[in-house]
Amino acid sequence: MWTILQKITKNLIVAIPLMMLAGFLYGLSFDPAWLKSMIIPFTFLMVYPMMVTLKLKKVFEGGDGKAQFLTQLINFGIVPFVAYGFGMYFFADKPYMALGLLLAGLVPTSGMTISWTGFAKGNMSAAVKMTVVGLIAGSLLTPFFVKMLMGTSIEINLMAVFKQIVFIVFLPMTLGFLTQRILVGRYGQAEFQKSVGPKFPPLSTLGVLGIVFVAIALKAKTIASAPEVLLSIFVPLLILYGFNFVLSTLVGKVFLSRGDAIALVYGSVMRNLSIALAIAINAFGPQGSDAALVIAVAYIIQVQSAAWYVRFTDRIFWENKPAKFACQG
Repeated sequence: MWTILQKITKNLIVAIPLMMLAGFLYGLSFDPAWLKSMIIPFTFLMVYPMMVTLKLKKVFEGGDGKAQFLTQLINFGIVPFVAYGFGMYFFADKPYMALGLLLAGLVPTSGMTISWTGFAKGNMSAAVKMTVVGLIAGSLLTPFFVKMLMGTSIEINLMAVFKQIVFIVFLPMTLGFLTQRILVGRYGQAEFQKSVGPKFPPLSTLGVLGIVFVAIALKAKTIASAPEVLLSIFVPLLILYGFNFVLSTLVGKVFLSRGDAIALVYGSVMRNLSIALAIAINAFGPQGSDAALVIAVAYIIQVQSAAWYVRFTDRIFWENKPAKFACQG
């Protein structure tokens, strides 16, 4: 089973579109309403395994301060506002789709940030720190960003959003950390890192695929009746991800060494779409399904673009030392 999950994790480029197709067919053939109850379990399944292996102590290590600052500046000072602007432009008469675009650009860094950084031979330590800081900061700031930017367009229940974040982020984070401490105490740090810990991350893939399946199934009839809606979603998402890749690449090349720059790219472009999906569906009622559709489509673009970026990393970051204007972080 673990081998199968590992293979699926390495082939999300294919697995996610297939799961979206399966969800679409299911939504056309059956009543998908009951699937809403599966969003939180699937999200928990996505977040908890990642937390079991997450090295929270990395947050307090130094050495890459500039990379961390620039990453979070992009994550919270630029991208959410760009996503909001695109949402208001492309979905002027569809505020919940605009909300979906905002959420897709709001919650930074998924567990795949670390994986893609590793595939591209970037600074894994910096990526781990970006993931932890981004996840915690993003979870705390998301309700306020949504209220501030979308509060005049849609009704925002701040406490409902906070409640969802507690259940889908901080509860599994706490349980994951406790699980890690228990397993390290039982097997020792070396054995945990070698054989016990690696068994958990592939489980996150099941959560991701489950959430994508549910999101598409819930909107299958809408998609079937108006397929052009997918094109209207793809365009702003492609522009948003293209903007993010270009911005983070330029910032990385100018200010950081190769390893830190690669971590910055994936630390700012990779978004925790599973958490965004859970918030959209559970905190905004039936209309949240419009936001969820935008986020589900973002999965395809995010995974495909991340995979292609790995292939061109050596051409983009050919230098092996800090750029001319970089200084030690």
